[in-house]
Amino acid sequence: MGKRVLAIDTATTACSIALFEDAKLIDSNFEEIGRGHAEKLIPMVAQLPDKGRADQILVNCGPGSFTGVRIGLSAAKALAMAWHADVSGYQCLNLVAAQALVDMEHASPVFVVMVGGHGEYFVQNFDADGSPLDDLLSLSPESALRHAKTNIFVGSAAQSLASLTDGADCLAVLPDAAKSMLLGGHHEYLDAKPIYGRAPDAQPARQA
Repeated sequence: MGKRVLAIDTATTACSIALFEDAKLIDSNFEEIGRGHAEKLIPMVAQLPDKGRADQILVNCGPGSFTGVRIGLSAAKALAMAWHADVSGYQCLNLVAAQALVDMEHASPVFVVMVGGHGEYFVQNFDADGSPLDDLLSLSPESALRHAKTNIFVGSAAQSLASLTDGADCLAVLPDAAKSMLLGGHHEYLDAKPIYGRAPDAQPARQA
């Protein structure tokens, strides 16, 4: 048996898992559930061949839902400890860009727009080869429009942002663990720790 990788993605309204052997997909599951990732995830993993046991675990570190990101990371680390497996992560918008680009007839730069918090969007521009053109930001809709370097919007909030301007093409995309191997040629995997994408709402009290 070759090297197995279990991918876990719970950072958005979707919950998905995938098992790979030598980068080839063995089995996967994707459901858009909104809430309830904690109850859904482990049973989904248990239905995979060999109950999903792998040599490496790959997890979406965000940004996205605060709760969803924490659920995915906690599960990945717990399974890695039980299986003596390595664990690493990836940035959510990187995968969304890769998924959109692989489905395009002619690859072009894309502007990834994902649902954020407090009425803002997580945004980032990507080149036609999937490499990031700038840093991840959390912006208001108006600022997001000014930040876009292309009129091709992709992601969970692409349609919402495109409705605010003329001439933008949009493609709704949610990250899917089964597509996580698309990242291998473009991005180094990250440490398995949360990427929140914005400053915390609560701030430490200032000393008098």
